[in-house]
Amino acid sequence: MYRSAPRSVRTYRGAPLSTAPPRTRLFRRLAATVAALALPVAGLVGLAGPAQAAPSATATYTKVSDWGSGFEGKWTVKNTGTTALSSWTVEWDYPAGTRVTSAWDATVTSSGNHWTAKNVGWNGTLAPGATVSFGFNGTGAGAPSGCKINGGSCDGGTNPTDAPPSAPGTPTATGVTENALTLSWTAATDDKGVKNYDVYRNGGKLTTVTGTTFNDGGLTKGTTYTYSVTARDTADQTGPSSGELTVTTPGGGGTDPDPGSKVKLGYFTDWGVYQRNYHVKNLVTSGSAAKITHINYAFGNVQNGKCTIGDAYADYDKAYTADQSVDGVADNWDQPLRGNFNQLRKLKAKYPHIKILYSFGGWTWSGGFGQAAQNPTAFADSCYALVEDPRWADVFDGIDIDWEYPNACGLSCDTSGAASFKNLMSALRTKFGGSNLVTAAISADGSNGGKLDLADYGGAAQYVDFYNVMTYDFFGAWDAKGPTAPHSPLTSYAGIPIAGFNSEAAITKLKGKGIPGSKLNLGIGFYGRGWTGVTQDAPGGTATGPAQGTYEQGIEDYKILKTSCPTTGTVAGTAYAKCGGNWWSYDTPATIAGKMTWLKNQGLKGAFFWEFSGDTANGELANAIHTGLQ
Repeated sequence: MYRSAPRSVRTYRGAPLSTAPPRTRLFRRLAATVAALALPVAGLVGLAGPAQAAPSATATYTKVSDWGSGFEGKWTVKNTGTTALSSWTVEWDYPAGTRVTSAWDATVTSSGNHWTAKNVGWNGTLAPGATVSFGFNGTGAGAPSGCKINGGSCDGGTNPTDAPPSAPGTPTATGVTENALTLSWTAATDDKGVKNYDVYRNGGKLTTVTGTTFNDGGLTKGTTYTYSVTARDTADQTGPSSGELTVTTPGGGGTDPDPGSKVKLGYFTDWGVYQRNYHVKNLVTSGSAAKITHINYAFGNVQNGKCTIGDAYADYDKAYTADQSVDGVADNWDQPLRGNFNQLRKLKAKYPHIKILYSFGGWTWSGGFGQAAQNPTAFADSCYALVEDPRWADVFDGIDIDWEYPNACGLSCDTSGAASFKNLMSALRTKFGGSNLVTAAISADGSNGGKLDLADYGGAAQYVDFYNVMTYDFFGAWDAKGPTAPHSPLTSYAGIPIAGFNSEAAITKLKGKGIPGSKLNLGIGFYGRGWTGVTQDAPGGTATGPAQGTYEQGIEDYKILKTSCPTTGTVAGTAYAKCGGNWWSYDTPATIAGKMTWLKNQGLKGAFFWEFSGDTANGELANAIHTGLQ
């Protein structure tokens, strides 16, 4: 059966961070602004100016994380005066060998070992009592000293040697039940005395206590929580964070049976059974089924504020012959369930370790989420009724939401507000409980003020088992004349067209919002994006339009590209290839191995990919993920 044109759009997720031509001019103006705010640290040294003294503000430093070869730091500025601040400047010294390598939400400059951070345009004004934070990545083991805020002492007094408290001990949990636990930690130390402790759960501040214990009730069974603690001294200075404690409450056996294991998740598309001739049995014959942990079945639709079936024929009606079937048994005309759902049931019988989630939305069908957000409870009820339909309730282990994008523009623009995504995920968790997985695919726009800043992903994280961060489709031939650029760069590189459009920037921004790495999966594309009319081998060349693809211009499966246009180089942790006048970028087993090493060093939950049919017949890309995460 041949797919009609409107459905063929869904052959790939097709979710670039910049897409439609009508938005190009505006997008490029925004990109230019982002690039200006994200100039390399070393290139901004000459921009630093003298700070003006203003003792009505404080600045406190926290080391958010340390991964051996580098660390993430954060400064929090607070207006302690009675009038608004119109700007702020934080200065500090690092010992030789410690330096800032990248920063966000501030312009950071250096002169030798002296570092200066100034507000960017949108976060300079602070009302009395308000706070703002900026973060950075760095290298070296040194701690900041000699801090000044707007020329005055960072503690708001006249004695700049008043040090903040030390980090409390990593909390421990006792008395863990399905809905409560007790936290304990060793006390922090301070030269003037510790006043109290801030307790954080899943990156958000939960409470402030004066002692070194806290009883947390009202938890959900079978749910993973992450806790940390910071101390404040009598001058209200906040010290560095304790280590993180991760606890999973008992009960709800449908959640991940091994929270410490790495996720290896692949998308299976309902439309793949047509022109692509890719079926559930291919997961077995390719060897991929034995090497994955989760499958997202894509996609269910979102219509009139409800979850609905995406393709009834492919989902539960298509009859499979014996040679097409997972178990070699043909479907009967009168059996209650056929199609992909029945084949997935058979797959789970052979590979009971696999968890299967029903994914709703996607690039084409995200337009319905705005209406769903108007009544999250009704939406969650409809989704639960569909996923748990008695005909296939045993097939699915939960729900995945692929909203592209909350309170932002994708194929269409959503204006439901920054809180809509959090409200939707909260309602889904309440309805599906702790016995089902609740996950979401989210943007990887790491630019300042980009898509990740427009919805409350940090607040929603408490309701999800993990996020699938779509770290691909950063660049492509929707910009028909180029410049050529890899669609899935792991890191930034000299000449990248848009600052913040890379995996490292996205993961760093999400961690900065309080989302632990243990809830983040790195995305891998099993396809390439390409241009034609290109004369330059290295990235950054001009083009005349998208290269021809089998199903869609500008996009092609890895299984085809590996032989039709072999790689000619690598950049930013991924590969590119020039063959004739065509230029493609895609991941290979070798670049995937590098990304898996990076993923583990970042403490991420695992990896996911779009999608199975782009792989070779022997599943070499899925195997590269599996091998890299062992």
